[in-house]
Formats: sequence, C-alpha cells, structure tokens
Amino acid sequence: MKLLRTIRLDVSDTFVFEKAAEPGEWAVSGAFVFWDRDPSALEGKARSAFRGGFLGVASLGWSTLVQIVEASEDDRLAVIDTLAKQLVANFGAPTVADARAAAEEEVAFAESLCSQPRDTLVAVHRSFDNGEVRETFRTLRPREGQKPARAFSFLEVEGEDDAPGETVDLVGLAERERK
Repeated sequence: MKLLRTIRLDVSDTFVFEKAAEPGEWAVSGAFVFWDRDPSALEGKARSAFRGGFLGVASLGWSTLVQIVEASEDDRLAVIDTLAKQLVANFGAPTVADARAAAEEEVAFAESLCSQPRDTLVAVHRSFDNGEVRETFRTLRPREGQKPARAFSFLEVEGEDDAPGETVDLVGLAERERK
C-alpha cells in the first residue's frame, strides 16, 4: 500500500504557512480543518493553507507537497490512530469512535491519491465555489529513467490545465515575515 508523506524541497513552507509540517510526516488532505470557517474570509497564511496545503498528521502543520511512499498496514493504523487523537484533542470530535471513523475516511482518501508510482510528488489546489470546497490535485513525476534525486528533475506535470490562476509571491512573504 502507499500513503502520503510531507516533503520540503526548500524553506518556503516556513514562510507560506503559520505552521509548517515537519518533513517526512504522514499527511492527509486536511480540508476538514476549514469545515467551520468561511473560506472566502480567510487571509494570509490561513488562506495559503486552505488553497494549497496538505496537513501533517503529527504536527498539524502544512506542506505544499507530499510524496507517495510505500507504507505497511502498521503505518496505516498508526496514521489513523494519531489523526483520531488529534481530532479529539484539537477539533472537538465528540467521541473516540467518531474520531477514528473520520480518521479512517481521511486516510482512505489519502490512499486514493496514491495511484501514481512511488516517489511521485502531489500538490493540491483548493477553491470555494458555490458553497462547496473543491480540491484538484497535480502530480509531478520524474522523467523516464531518472531517479528523483533532485527537486528540479521533476518535470512531467499532470493536471496543469487545472492549475490556479493565482500565484504566491514567496519573496514578498519572506520580506513581510522579517518586518
């Protein structure tokens, strides 16, 4: 089986998000974090997390990219357990059983994103249209015959036609962070 792990190719996540996920954390989509918030009212780093972040399960930090990796059944169960505990402690899940059921759904969804080969990178774009959150996912794979040793060897992009029209000014974010 395959699951998602956060990956940090540069330091930009530490500028873009209020809390960046640690590299190598198990990850889920994380859209549920915004269920009780008005996405159109989000600003700054919260807006960045909504628009393009995967949730690190252990830290509840955000990552722009995740990597598809091999996982064992024990890994899967540990992710579900950790996420269920987070749902009770931080998101008001009414019971452990409810939290576990929700965590299982989140992990199953993360698994469904892992149909590409191992080491494929995945990015998310979320939008709020007609009262619903919409997620689109893009994958970046190494070229045939290349090993994913360096970030810039990832050149094939799937889902580029659905890429958002908005851009993030990382230099501007870094400058505002220093002030």
